[in-house]
Amino acid sequence: MSDRHIDPERSQFNAFKDMDRDQPVEMINLVAFRARADYPADHPCAGLNLTGAEAYARYGAESGPVFERVGGTVLWTGTPQLVLIGPTDEAWDTAFVARYPRAAAFLEMVTDPVYRQAVIHRQAAVRTSRLIRTAPRKAGKGFA
Repeated sequence: MSDRHIDPERSQFNAFKDMDRDQPVEMINLVAFRARADYPADHPCAGLNLTGAEAYARYGAESGPVFERVGGTVLWTGTPQLVLIGPTDEAWDTAFVARYPRAAAFLEMVTDPVYRQAVIHRQAAVRTSRLIRTAPRKAGKGFA
């Protein structure tokens, strides 16, 4: 994977904010870690030589209480094994679907001061990622 997608571009974040904030959202997350976390030089973890996975675990531990407070839940999580359809150079270390009771809850989380400090671990950990907003719908027997 040659492209780096760590944080949303301003236009993408604005598009998210322009959508309905009162409806539940489910966010598909695909994450590829760096071999070694890349912290800012002045961050306390900069000299610890953490792996990307270790830094991402710190992100989860520190951001988790904020995620829970806004009503977030993880609906599904897994370890990707193979891209069967799609670019063969896209390999992911973790995948999960996070649900928020309202899109506004996601916005509340990402602007929370505690989360803003925790996200530094995510930025240090992630080589590239995908975050896709979806509108939940009732599951059935078929694909449609």
